[in-house]
Amino acid sequence: MRASGNCRFVFRPFALASLLLVGCGRAPALDILGSFFPAWLVCLTAAILLTAIVRLALLRFHMNLDLPVLAYSSLTAILTFALWLIFFH
Repeated sequence: MRASGNCRFVFRPFALASLLLVGCGRAPALDILGSFFPAWLVCLTAAILLTAIVRLALLRFHMNLDLPVLAYSSLTAILTFALWLIFFH
């Protein structure tokens, strides 16, 4: 019993270290004009442009939103996550 009890004290630091080192993988980055940008930033920029296009389409069809700040920021977030999943996952 005593030998297995000492094994716990040896195993815990290794288990903790493996959990902490999981995030040390290579971060997805894109080379744009010689400079590296995080992939989520590229997805956010594309989502903002797509949200602007959706807003113009809604204005063309005379559709009014009750809470435009909430609606457009939510649409931007959804498009950002969708683009991330489509292109980088």
